This record gives sequence, C-alpha cells and structure tokens, in this order.
Amino acid sequence: MTAIPSAKLVAIFGGSGFLGRHIVRALAREGWRIRVGVRHPNTAHFLRPMGRVGQIQIVKANLLNSDDVAEMVREAHAVINLVGILFQRGAQRFRAVHSEGAESVAHAAAAHGIGRLIHFSALGASDESSSQYARSKAEGEKRVRAAFPAATIMRPSVVFGPEDDFFNRFAALARMSPVLPLIGGGHTRFQPVYAGDVAQATQAALGNPSAESQTFELGGPEIMTLKEVMQFVLRETRRRRLLINLPFGLAKFQAAFLGLLPKPPLTLDQVRLLQSDNIVTPGAAGLAELRVTPTTVEAIVPAYLWRFRKAGEFDAASL
Repeated sequence: MTAIPSAKLVAIFGGSGFLGRHIVRALAREGWRIRVGVRHPNTAHFLRPMGRVGQIQIVKANLLNSDDVAEMVREAHAVINLVGILFQRGAQRFRAVHSEGAESVAHAAAAHGIGRLIHFSALGASDESSSQYARSKAEGEKRVRAAFPAATIMRPSVVFGPEDDFFNRFAALARMSPVLPLIGGGHTRFQPVYAGDVAQATQAALGNPSAESQTFELGGPEIMTLKEVMQFVLRETRRRRLLINLPFGLAKFQAAFLGLLPKPPLTLDQVRLLQSDNIVTPGAAGLAELRVTPTTVEAIVPAYLWRFRKAGEFDAASL
C-alpha cells in the first residue's frame, strides 16, 4: 500500500459522537484534514475549534443514503466508520446501521480507491449471540471484509471518558435512586478502555500498514464486574446505596417496558448483552500491538464523577 500523502484527508462517519470527538481531536493534532459526516450538522460545529481554521469540515451525511456516502469518501485518503446505535427507533435499525450501512461505506471506499478503512465494531460481536446488537455487529464485520479486505476492524470494550454513557449513567442513577440493581447478580465482566487510548490506537493504525486486514480488540488494564463498577461509582460520588440482585428474567421483564420509552435506560437487547462478558479474548491483538499504553479507570473517571456528589466540587471530601 502506498504511503498517505502530506495533504491527507480522512472522512469520518459519526465523528461528532462521544468517541468520535476524541478521534477527531487526535487526528487534527497530527495534521490530517478531516471531513466529518453527521446526520445533523448543526449539532457538530463544536468540533471545528479542535483544529486550525478550515481543517475540520462538517458535512450532512446519512449512512443509509448511498449518494451521501459516496460524496463523503470522495478524494479521501482514509475513511473511518464510527456509526453505531444502542437501541432501535424508526429507520435506525441494528441491521440497517451496523451491517448494511457499514457495507455501503466499505463498497464506496473500495470504489473510490481509498487507501485505508477503519471500521468500528464492538467486543462481543458474534453470530451466536442472543443480542441483535451483537449479531448485527458481527454481520457488519463480514460485509466490510468482503467489500474491503484490507479494512482494519476495531473492537472496543466499554469506552469511558468525560462524556461517556457508562460511569456517568450509573452515577446519575445513584443520584436519583436509593437502590441500584445488579442485573444477573452483577457478575458480568467488563474491560473499560479510555476514549483517548482508542483515539491513539486509531491514529496508530492509520499510520501502520501492518494494521491492514487486522482486527484489534481494545480493552483497558482492568477487568471489572458490574458490581465492582457500581461500587466504584458509589465510592467516587460519596453516596451510599443499596445494591440488590436482579435476576436476568426479571430484568428482561422490566426492560420490555422501559424499552418503549423514547430514550430507554435499559432495553431487552441490552439485558441479553449483559449475559456475556465484555472482555478481550486472550492472545488477541490490541492496544499493545499499536504501541498504546492503556489508561486506568482510576486515572480518569474520578475527575468527572465529582459533579455527582451532593455538593459537587465543594464536597468536603474533594477539598
């Protein structure tokens, strides 16, 4: 594969999301010109100050529209697809976004002779999973590989950082509820990975030809059970809450009703995901192969959970 020229342009689908903003910032610092495709451009202008004047371009693009996808990748040297959904609504279906949309990007990248493609999947992607989310991610990987064999596939575990929907979600729940449910007894294991580390890994993969056709499983240095995550959140927010076991059966029953809300806190599919651990496969290529040193949860998360304490930054324990 030929080297990427100095006037390098990367097209990023979903660059305004939680993980996307970290990747945009990292690549802007490296001098990439960045074209960010989002469905609602007015919500993504906060990205522009992350680069020099004119370095970051915001474009209206729908992953499900082939014309939008083709226009997005035109003249790009690299393409990154970060688009994903956690629950289904309207036309935003798991299979449409994670499988068909991913395939559309890969086909467009191949048709336009793009040098590099990085596709974001997820740990736990499997044809055998009971979760539609996980099955659609696995199907997306296969379709991307078929359309663009040299694609690099990233499989991150739960990603954490100041704007995450993991530690922040549990902290918000602890602020409102005297009881926190441990779904399935809280035994599900996670390997949280810092968003900044994932951004570094992405940057490293773009600059490393040996990353082509590779799959990287990205996890942090610690494995935590759901119960340990809850206990960590309670410790950092200085709150005392009752942790109760919620069997998977009851959780599914509850999620069936919560899933009807416009932005459900829990869905049936998410409960099914919790029935399997979300950790890196032993021996899998990951951050180490991309020369990224993983950051601990302790080093990052306390700095943004203080706002959930009773007195926020003025909490006596934080002074």
